[in-house]
Order: sequence, then C-alpha cells, then structure tokens
Amino acid sequence: MRGVWWKFLGLILVVYSLYMGLLGDVPRLDVLNETIRNLYYHVSMWFAMVSMLLLSMIYGIKHLSDNQQKWDNYSKLFAQTGMFFAVAGLLTGMVWANYTWGAPWVNDPKLNGTAVTMLVYLAYFVLRGSVDDAEKRGRLSGVYNIFAFVLMIVFIGILPRLTDSLHPGNGGNPGFSNYDLDANMRAVFYPAVLGWILIGVWITQLFIRTEKIAAAKKAAQYNNEYEAIQ
Repeated sequence: MRGVWWKFLGLILVVYSLYMGLLGDVPRLDVLNETIRNLYYHVSMWFAMVSMLLLSMIYGIKHLSDNQQKWDNYSKLFAQTGMFFAVAGLLTGMVWANYTWGAPWVNDPKLNGTAVTMLVYLAYFVLRGSVDDAEKRGRLSGVYNIFAFVLMIVFIGILPRLTDSLHPGNGGNPGFSNYDLDANMRAVFYPAVLGWILIGVWITQLFIRTEKIAAAKKAAQYNNEYEAIQ
C-alpha cells in the first residue's frame, strides 16, 4: 500500500476505538456487564489475526506461482504479525473469560482450537528455520501455509459451531449481533477492526523495511571484506 494516509487512518481509528471502549456507552447486560467493552479489543484482534494470516497465505501462493523470493519473505512477515495479534487476542480473551466465566482458561473448543492453531503456526516457523536452501524453504513454507490457514478456519471457525461452546455465536449460543451489538457499539467495533488491520499491515511493512536494511548492510559488509582481500 502506497502513501501514508491509510497509516494515519489506522491510528485514528484505533485511538478512537480505545477511547470509546473506555468511556463510551455500552449495553448493561447480565453476566457481561462492563466487560462487553472488551469486544472492541479482543474480537478486533482476531479479525486482524485472520487478515494477516490470509495475506501470509496469499503471498505464499504467489511465491509458489512465480518463485520470487520477496513473496516468501512477505508471507513469513505477515505470519509473524498474525501471531502477534493471536497472542494479543488470546490474552484479552483470557482477561474477559476470567470475569465472565470465572477462570482465564476453560475447556472450550474455541480456546482449545486457538491453542492448536498457534502451535500449527509455530511449527511453520520451525519448518522455515530447519531448511537452509531458500528455494526449498519457500516452497515447503508456501504449501504448509495453505494447510495451516485451512486448519485455523476449521479449529476456530467451524468446530466451535458444531460443538458446545461458551463463545457467542457458537454451540447454539446467539451471536453478539443478535442481542447486544447495538448501533452505538457497531460504530466503534467496525472502525476498531479496520484500524487494527491497517496497523497490522503497517507493522508488517516496518518488518519488511527492517529486513531490507539488514540485508543491505550485510551485502555492504561482504563487499568491503571482499575488497579488503583483493
């Protein structure tokens, strides 16, 4: 993405959602009470995570199609950002669960599926670190990335809907939109989702630039050593 306007937009939307999440009006509901404010933080983290991992898979497929090394690098870095949001989503979810379910971790299929998903992507990074050849690493990672994304959708999107789950919209429970996501909350929640996705792309761009600078420094150091030998 070119330009800086979208970066400012992302910052404005995130600051807006943080402010409204703390001070805005929310429905007064049994059990949830004020904890429903965490919807702006916890759920938006998951949307950002899925978006980053989707971009990671797309760039992995692009690498498989034309074998350009930069696509594999983009795929890896978007996966890193996705895992950052996964950890943030998990931590905010544990805080929410502690107040509404009585414990930070319960035997819930969505929580367990999230843990499995993070292990699957941890294995992705282990796979990348175990292969020295860049071309082979890129192809293996690209194929694995496709299966990892599909497994994530199954573990956190499909299985919880087929079994008993405490999460809204899963296991027969009504979703937030059916009973408490009113117009005021929608006006904060959707901007929060968009804002965090834009911030995620920005973070990944910074990772990309950092790696380019490190590669340029390494190349310059190699050239200096080569000239010294000559």
